[in-house]
Amino acid sequence: MTQTFPGASPRRGVLSIDEGTTGTRAGVVLDSGATHEVFYRPIKVSHPDDLSVEQDPMEIWTATVEVARQACGRAREEGIEITSVALSTQRATAMLWDRGTGLPLLPAVVWQDRRYAHELTAYEAEWDAALLARQGRPVGARSPFLWAARQIAAHREVAEAHRAGRLLFGTVDTWLIWRLTGGAVHATTPTNAASTGGYLLDRHAWDEDWIGHLGFPLDLLPELRSDDAGFGTTDPAALGSAVPLTASMGDQHAALVALGGLATGQGMCMYGTGAFVDAATGTTPALPRPDIAGVLAQPGRRQGDITHYSLEAYTSTAGSALRWLCDDLRLFASPEELGAEAGRVPTRPGRTPRFVPALAGVRTPVWHPEATASLSGLTLATTRADLARAVLDGIAHSVCDLIDGVADTMGAPFTRLRVGGGVSGSDPLMQIQADLTGLPLERVADSATASLRGTAYLAGVAQGLWSSLEEVVEAQPQGRVFEPSFTAAERTASRAAWHDVLDTQLTDAAPTPL
Repeated sequence: MTQTFPGASPRRGVLSIDEGTTGTRAGVVLDSGATHEVFYRPIKVSHPDDLSVEQDPMEIWTATVEVARQACGRAREEGIEITSVALSTQRATAMLWDRGTGLPLLPAVVWQDRRYAHELTAYEAEWDAALLARQGRPVGARSPFLWAARQIAAHREVAEAHRAGRLLFGTVDTWLIWRLTGGAVHATTPTNAASTGGYLLDRHAWDEDWIGHLGFPLDLLPELRSDDAGFGTTDPAALGSAVPLTASMGDQHAALVALGGLATGQGMCMYGTGAFVDAATGTTPALPRPDIAGVLAQPGRRQGDITHYSLEAYTSTAGSALRWLCDDLRLFASPEELGAEAGRVPTRPGRTPRFVPALAGVRTPVWHPEATASLSGLTLATTRADLARAVLDGIAHSVCDLIDGVADTMGAPFTRLRVGGGVSGSDPLMQIQADLTGLPLERVADSATASLRGTAYLAGVAQGLWSSLEEVVEAQPQGRVFEPSFTAAERTASRAAWHDVLDTQLTDAAPTPL
């Protein structure tokens, strides 16, 4: 690790931008591996109907520029030299824009969007087995490529831009790389491409057979580069200076790096808008099992010419469930108040209400994209605190389903599980989670910036700021560890009761045969 001394060269660091689903943050990750002051701006998410989820690409861009400039300004004030820029982004949120004007032609379709879920199920019988073998994921409930093909067919201005050679397509990373480099680079990386459902795991290439089958024009595909391959330099008009844009990763992959998921069996859980459980599986992909739904194989990171693979499972509703309860329904003033209320309720099997947080479907332990949420077990004795506890229990059980699914797919337990993300700041939730998993959970220090730091670590290693990812990751301070307090019998009983409720909910929500 580069060391600095009083009176020697100025501190150095990587400007890291983390563009998430509900907000964008930026900060300089110093040569110590710690994050300097972080700046944040929320981003709106719109829901035109029950299945559609959209964002404004220009709001994403302006938010990115705003927080990045704030971080750069603070670094200059304190004499910190920015050596490169790193980017982590929400994945599978896609957009179409005009190369000539630089403006988006439509709202971005967000990764939570399910407008084509029913239609995509028609492809499962023919395509699932092949896609699982070569992409590590099935057809799924979303496809940015199908969305783009439909927009080209439905909107004259989009079709005209394509015919004129002006149309560009990409996920959020591609959009921001293109804007940050002044339109010089149209590219993406494996950790972003894989989430679109179009990346060949063992070839570092697009799955053109599947993408073409969906009607997507192959000439619109961005260039594929390794996560640390470099993407030119930033346009001075964007950030005020020309700095190498060194690394770009999907946000959960970056978090896996920062949380120490570098060797086989090391894993993490990130609690944000959704909850993601990832585990490193080495340089050979561990493919999904047909009897375990929702666990995906993917590139954990592609560093140089070597791909380090991982497994991932996720639920779409974690922080979004808290936001829905607090902001939309106004049942609680804030997630913090909800957590405080939940902490007042002792564990009472059989009496606490049950909340199934399937606000955007269920993926694991069963694949049911059209499932809806439920709140059951209410009586006249149910209190507001009971409701809060039921909400945290439901989130923790859903995450436990992910942990079990990933471990079973690996064929081995996690060797280490670290947690991060904004929602992990809830002590009651983390204790419930440890009780249900039976594993000690380490909430890493500065857990909310895991994605921000992980991609900066990758950029710093590529530039020689650190000799390896292991060096900088293991130099970070240990976080708080939550030890499980349940006995094995209590854990088994609680999990069985949850699955009974979940099975009932999914059976009731199943479509009625025609």
